[in-house]
Amino acid sequence: MNTILVVDDEYLIADILGFALEDEGYLVEKASNGRKALDALKEKRVDLVITDYMMPVLNGEELLQAIREELELADLPVILMSGAQASQGRACPGKFAAVFDKPFDMDRMIATVRELLGT
Repeated sequence: MNTILVVDDEYLIADILGFALEDEGYLVEKASNGRKALDALKEKRVDLVITDYMMPVLNGEELLQAIREELELADLPVILMSGAQASQGRACPGKFAAVFDKPFDMDRMIATVRELLGT
């Protein structure tokens, strides 16, 4: 069973996305900021990260950089979701596995997760 880490300081969004992913059969871990996400990644094997851009401590782009450099997880797919900064993620194609504007279409998000995880 695949594990997905959802990183968002807006608990309602993290919960809604988490419930939808669990309904699809995924295990879901949650973190409220980039630092807590890095801590979780050091302790658990995760198959995919879905992160917000604007968060305290580390933003989504800083989290991605730390995942690649600190944890040396070059192959871990990371999806960016953001209300205002989605364009930041699109500025460097290939940096994120996918970029979603908030509010996002849940069916499209689930389809992208399935595609990235090959499920």
